[in-house]
Amino acid sequence: MLGQLPPYGYGPACRFCGSVPAAEATVRGHQGFLVIMRFLKLHGPFCRRCGIAAHREMTAKSLWQGWWGIASAIINPITMLINIPQRMKINRLAEPIPGAPGQPMDPGRPVFLRPAILGLLLPVLGLGLLVVSGESDPEFADIGECVHVSGSDSNPDVSVVGCGDADADYKIIGRLTGSTAYKKCERYPGFEAAYTEEYDSTKYTLCLGSNRAE
Repeated sequence: MLGQLPPYGYGPACRFCGSVPAAEATVRGHQGFLVIMRFLKLHGPFCRRCGIAAHREMTAKSLWQGWWGIASAIINPITMLINIPQRMKINRLAEPIPGAPGQPMDPGRPVFLRPAILGLLLPVLGLGLLVVSGESDPEFADIGECVHVSGSDSNPDVSVVGCGDADADYKIIGRLTGSTAYKKCERYPGFEAAYTEEYDSTKYTLCLGSNRAE
C-alpha cells in the first residue's frame, strides 16, 4: 500500500519514516582503533523524532568507540561539536504529523542517561595518567624536588617523589638542560651523584645531593 504524500508546503519528508515536517541534516560519528579509524555519517532528511534518535545513537557509539587512538582522541570531540548545529536544526522541527508511511523512530533515553555517557571518563582518565606519569618523570623535574633511585649504576631507574617520602634518596640541587657533562655538577655544594639522560634531541643532567638526614 502506498503511503500518503506529504502535505503541500512542508518540504522534504523524513527518509526513514516519511513524516513531515523534516529537515536536511547530517549526523556524524567516529570510531578509533589505534592506527585505524572510521568516519561515520548519516544523511537526512530527518523528522524530529528520527533525527533525535539518530543523533543520540551516533553520539552514544562515539562516546565508547571514538577515543582509541591518539588522532581519534582529537577528532572525536570535534566530530561531536560539529553535530551540535545539526541537532539544533532538528530540535526546531515540530512533532511529526500523523499519517506517514512509516513509524518515526523511538528517540530513546537522552545520552546522559545511557551507560555510554561513562565513555567521557576515558579521555579524563587518559589525561590523568599523562599528568601522573609526567609528575614522576625526571625529565620534567626541577631544582628542589627529590628523586628515588633504584636499579643498577649502569641502568638506574629514577622517579620523582615527595621530599618527605621515605624513598626520597636525593634532592635535585642543579639541572643542566641540553648537556650530559655531569662533571659540571661539581660546582654545586653538596653534590654527590648525577643522573644523565639522552634520547633523540633531548638531553639533560640532574645534579643530586643527599636528602638523608645526617
